Amino acid sequence: MPKILGESLEAHRREVRARVFDVLRTQLYERGFDAITLAGVAAAAGVGRTALYNHFPDKESLLVAFVEDEAARYVTRLTEAVEAQADPADQLATFVRLQLRVLAEYHMPPGTALASALAPAAYRRISAHADPITDRLRAILACGVDLGRWPAEDPDVLIPMITAALGNRALVDGPPEQLDDVVEGAVRFVLRAVGASI
Repeated sequence: MPKILGESLEAHRREVRARVFDVLRTQLYERGFDAITLAGVAAAAGVGRTALYNHFPDKESLLVAFVEDEAARYVTRLTEAVEAQADPADQLATFVRLQLRVLAEYHMPPGTALASALAPAAYRRISAHADPITDRLRAILACGVDLGRWPAEDPDVLIPMITAALGNRALVDGPPEQLDDVVEGAVRFVLRAVGASI
């Protein structure tokens, strides 16, 4: 009989997922997606291969579940941080800071590499998790216009430009002691880009 982690089957499932996701996070950083195997993840997480296969039938489904979990937690964190700010310029600055901090923390394959590693349906599922983040940015930009904090511009032009700037790994791949300066420089850049007075 396999060992149950936790006091119930539901607690066991949560514990297995938590262990597996912790290992996957580390292995993505150390080795990249292509070098990861389900057997290796199971061994490092201290769970049986059969238990892992019961949760994730293949490596692709593991990555999709991991990204969904990470994205849901990040959207909650982002929402709370942005809503704690009353002024749209402070909300936008908070948004930029969090986006870059998360980019610095997580080492997922870049978009094109990830797109080629996954089937189109799986990549679309992962990409869909950017929608609430984009929606949050759109709401911040609209609020800034409504309150006269910056001029009205087409959000369908601004949003891809801002997200492209904030998705550039080169910004956060420098020496860790320079990250704060880089992040604050990006905040000033984005605030100027939307026309906020800083």
